[in-house]
Formats: sequence, C-alpha cells, structure tokens
Amino acid sequence: MALPLNDTRTDVRIPWLRVTANGQVVVGAIEAEVVSNNHYAADRFSTSIAIGGDAWPGLGLWANEADILLEIQFSLDGGISYTSLIQGAVDNVTIDFSLGLVHLEGRDMAASLIETRTQETFSNQTASEIATLLASRHNLNPQISATTTPVGRYYENEYNSVTLDQFSHATTEWDLLVFLARQEGFDVFVQGETLHFQPAAQPADIAISLRPEEMIDLKMERSLTLARDIEVVVKSWNSRKNSAFIQRATTTRHAGAKKRLGRIQQYIFVQPNLIPDAALKLAQRKLAELTRHERTIEVTMAGELDLTPRSVLMLEGTGSDFDQAYFVDVIERRFGPDHGFIQHIRAKNTSLGLERTSAADFADGLVS
Repeated sequence: MALPLNDTRTDVRIPWLRVTANGQVVVGAIEAEVVSNNHYAADRFSTSIAIGGDAWPGLGLWANEADILLEIQFSLDGGISYTSLIQGAVDNVTIDFSLGLVHLEGRDMAASLIETRTQETFSNQTASEIATLLASRHNLNPQISATTTPVGRYYENEYNSVTLDQFSHATTEWDLLVFLARQEGFDVFVQGETLHFQPAAQPADIAISLRPEEMIDLKMERSLTLARDIEVVVKSWNSRKNSAFIQRATTTRHAGAKKRLGRIQQYIFVQPNLIPDAALKLAQRKLAELTRHERTIEVTMAGELDLTPRSVLMLEGTGSDFDQAYFVDVIERRFGPDHGFIQHIRAKNTSLGLERTSAADFADGLVS
C-alpha cells in the first residue's frame, strides 16, 4: 500500500516490515514478532517468510547455511524510513513445504556470549576491562563505562575461590557479565552489534503518555503484599574474618498511610563472604526490585518504535491511583496480515512513585 504521488499528508500510518538475512533483503516476509526485555536476557525474534519470493534465498539458504544473521526492521511511513528492532543469529529453521513458508526463530547477539563457557578468573582485572575483552572476542562494539575495582576485591580477595571456582565448569560469559553488572550496579545488554555495560539508567523523562481510549486493551494489577512495608534482610559471614553480620533495608511509607494488618513483609537473602557495605547495597537493590513489582500494567496498543525496555511511560485517565509512571519491563511487537502492527507492553512500579525508585533515594527516606 502506498500514498498517491500528489498526497502530501504526513500523519498517515502505513506499517511495513523488512527482513534481511546476512545483510541482504529477503522478499516475502509475511509476519514477525520481536520481544524486547529488561531482564539481563537476550531479546528474541521470530518471522515467517514465503518460499520463492525471489530467486534469493530460495530453499538453499534455509536448508544449508550454518550461520544466518537476521535483522528485523519496521517502518511506519510505508517504507520511506526503517527502524531496526533486533539483529541476531537464527537458532531454529522450520520449513513448512505444504504452505510454502519458512519460520525462523532466534535471539539477539547476546546469544554468542550465552553459549560460551568460561573458566577464567580475571582476578586482577576490573569489570569494565573484562566486558571490553569479551565484547572484542565476539566482534561486538563495546559501549563500556569504566570501573576501577579489581574483581578480586568483590569478596575481599576471595572472588576466585568463592565465586568462579565453584561455577567454573558451568559459568558462561554472559553469566559472568551479569554477575559483574550486579556487583557494580550496572545494566548489561546487547543492542544491534553493541555490548552495553553501563550504570543502570534511572530515566527522568516520560517516553510516552497513554490513556485508556488510546489502547486496544488495558489490564492493571496491584500486589497488596508488596504494598505493605517491606524489610529486606541480608545475612552474610566473612570466612576470612570468621564473623557474621546482618544488614537491613526497609520501605518507609507515607506517614498517613494505613499499615494493612499491621505487618511488615520480610524477605531474607543469604549471601556468603560479603563485606558490610556490599551487603547493605544488596539489601537496597533487592528492596528496589521487590517494590517495583507492586503495581503492574499490561497494555495492548498500536505498534510504535520509540519505547524500549528501559523507557518510562505515564498512565493517565483511569481516575485511580494507577495513574502514575511505570518502568517498561517487556515489549512484544507483532506484525502480520491478520492484525497489522500491534504491541503488548508490560510495565511496573511502586506506589511510592517514580522519584522513589533510584538508588540515590535509598538515603532519602525510601529505606532505613
């Protein structure tokens, strides 16, 4: 579908799909799904392509090629400009010969890190140096924020014996990066051909505002368990110093709020060989993760290309306390002949509000 040549409207929505395989456009792409997440995990894709749309690739590529790098792009202006939503290796090929279709499934380029085992200790290197090294091994562009702490000091020089040795035969490079990111309070993800290893963003700007009348579907959920005061307890011991200790982080609700049933919900985590400061940071991080699940919304709407799993959206117009900011958790975008271009979003936040979710706010009343 295209506009007449003399039509100068710029507000017309004309979704198009484009798929490339090993850098070459594949004619015959019918439908696609891209699932983007904020879970220290690879994004996923699937697509269906008509066989014989043109001479290339035919069945040869799908039946014989060992490595297929796929990119899925969407356009909202009839193919004038495209936005790449995911790039990654195909994991599975299914050829439905009777229907003349090939179905492809895969993950973004974090997949190569996920599938690579490591037994290295890296004890004298920093987290950012390790991330840069691993990026280069997989031909990824490093977008790495510098860190200064040698990883051997995470457990007061017991990192090698306590951490990697017990997992040395099962740890993947991705597991290692996630561990390092958590120790530094970082985020780690792959976007396109770039490995991002950087401080976890606390976005201040609302990427998009939504009202019920603009959505296809809206579901809202609230956990009353997480709406209570919450205490996170981290218990640890230091085998080197032969001592044990406990650190706590607790939510502080508004002074006028009712304490339902008068109980504090307690969560206990046991982590060996931490120092007190690291245990406190772990308690604070776990508290933030738990409270952010208090309110969740699930939105189905027309597809767009601006939101990412690290965006913030604002819900308005419900006439309830659900009208607030939410952190995007998962975005599932689908393009197909039956439903056009739609997306499903899951987002979450605490009733304490957006301003109470950053790590800096732990010292300003969120926890004690």
